[in-house]
Amino acid sequence: MWRHADQPSPHSDVRAASRLRRALALATLLPALALGARQARAQVTAGGVIYAQWSAQLDSLSPANNIDVTRAYVNVIARFAGGFSTRITGDVYHDADATAGGGMVERLKFAYGAWSPPGSPLTVRLGLTLTAWEDYEDQLWDYRMQSPDIMDRSGYTSSSDFGLAVDGNLGAGNLDFTAMAFNGEGYSKLPGDQHKDFAARASLRLLGSDDASRVGGLRLTGYGQLGAPTGGGIRNRFIALASYRSKHLTLAAEYVATRDSLKNTANSLKDGRILEGFGVLHLGASPVALMGLLAVINPTTCTTYVGGTDCPLAARYDTRTVMIAGVSYQASASFRLLADVDRTTYQTPAGAAAPRSTTVVLLQTQFVY
Repeated sequence: MWRHADQPSPHSDVRAASRLRRALALATLLPALALGARQARAQVTAGGVIYAQWSAQLDSLSPANNIDVTRAYVNVIARFAGGFSTRITGDVYHDADATAGGGMVERLKFAYGAWSPPGSPLTVRLGLTLTAWEDYEDQLWDYRMQSPDIMDRSGYTSSSDFGLAVDGNLGAGNLDFTAMAFNGEGYSKLPGDQHKDFAARASLRLLGSDDASRVGGLRLTGYGQLGAPTGGGIRNRFIALASYRSKHLTLAAEYVATRDSLKNTANSLKDGRILEGFGVLHLGASPVALMGLLAVINPTTCTTYVGGTDCPLAARYDTRTVMIAGVSYQASASFRLLADVDRTTYQTPAGAAAPRSTTVVLLQTQFVY
């Protein structure tokens, strides 16, 4: 049947009614959907840390006087219902590699998801995440603003890696532990090959203090790591730590044994030893604290490699002694100032051109936002 273009279709009223019913249904559902979205919405927090410093290197071989931003972290943390959370941390740092221009570059430091089942003392993390040792010692030492801890500074461990970790806290913090499987190459390198590292750390509180955190009180802590570098070989680390921490005093003594080798590579076996002690004294209720660290690092090198035998004592060299001493001022919860001296002395083979010592005087700041 012919119909004028302006004449309504006999089905138009049906379609209009159908659209009206859908609109009314959607209008009815919107409040419920909005309520559900609010309940499912993550609690997102953003913040970061900036480390800036003025350093003067005093040794005669390579004197320097620089103002620099050594690190800038940007953290975004989201928490969801059911104990789920995510974290993304960008790491902006000064790249000393001349091929990259020597400027500021950015990379991921952390990018992981975590699940803490309600009522459970366990947390599972997966992704580019905190490693089992660095996170713990950084919290105990509390002066990451000065430099990475000795294990990281010496290249034995990394603060972040690609892996799966399980954290636990039992007995109101009397036992704190982490077990982890990870690539082992660190967050600043390529993931590597099929080889994986396995590590575990456990810290037992023997005596409490006025510091109720997971590093507070008198504690014995052990760490073990077994693995292989890219291409195969050995990458083992073992740490024993005795520590005491209260609100006014931190004392720690640490022993480290390491073993490294590359598969099918002659003269590659290295047995390292580190002896370390550090302390922090807060002067009463004032914002002033004294800090100090002493570490002797012996990255033993073998001149011969015979079936995995230990290195002879005569082959050991390149011992380094690191001494750090300083005074800090906590101006506010967001700002800390540290003036310190960082001195490294070297025991090098006879005739080596390496410097015998380096001394750096630093004025360092930590901004937390």
